[in-house]
Amino acid sequence: MIEIKGIHKWFGSQHVLRGVDLTIERGETIVILGRSGCGKSVLLKIMMGLLDADEGTILIDGVEMSRLERRELAQFRLGLGMLFQGSALFDSLNVYGNVGFSLIEHTQMKEAEIHAKVREKLSLVGLAGVEDKMPAALSGGMRKRVGLARAICNDPKVILYDEPTTGLDPVNSDVINKLILRMQSKLKVTSVVVTHDLTSAYKVANRLAMLHDGKIIGIGTPEEIRNSADPIIRQFVTGTADPDV
Repeated sequence: MIEIKGIHKWFGSQHVLRGVDLTIERGETIVILGRSGCGKSVLLKIMMGLLDADEGTILIDGVEMSRLERRELAQFRLGLGMLFQGSALFDSLNVYGNVGFSLIEHTQMKEAEIHAKVREKLSLVGLAGVEDKMPAALSGGMRKRVGLARAICNDPKVILYDEPTTGLDPVNSDVINKLILRMQSKLKVTSVVVTHDLTSAYKVANRLAMLHDGKIIGIGTPEEIRNSADPIIRQFVTGTADPDV
């Protein structure tokens, strides 16, 4: 479903991504692990078309992102959903306006159809009946779920999750984990989850990929990553400061 080939990204003199290669199968949930600041979110934003890679290519469902014109890219993005780390809700819009935003702005759907779609997606994330609430009236966990409802409102083929459990207590984190699993089961989407939360990663992933020093240094099932002999991966999964411990 997704082919990432030789992706490089610089910010000034900082070489953040140094040749990322990764193949993601249709319908799987892959988790990209790595320490804070290693470029996980940058990779997601390149996949979403929010940032341009300096080198390399990304193909999603056979479409090479970098070859799309601006209008084509905007249309293609409707098939992608993204849950941002901070939910990224519009504070001036109520829940209905946030969840239905892309349908209102980019489709010719009638208002009644949009209302029905918004209610359906809110129900799917366990938030039926909150359409009129403002983001300021929502808890952190509810904001995440509204963000997820917005991400799936266009019935995307791919959902990208940027640190979906960051800032949440363990109970709300598990709610999000179960929703990620539900999206895969009910919607049959391909999911890419960026996180450093190992509890979440082990629960939702079919495979995990470790991003370190700008490259993918290991990939495998949760059990394979948990038992990896690679010292960098072992350091991360055991939470030790010394990679040799």
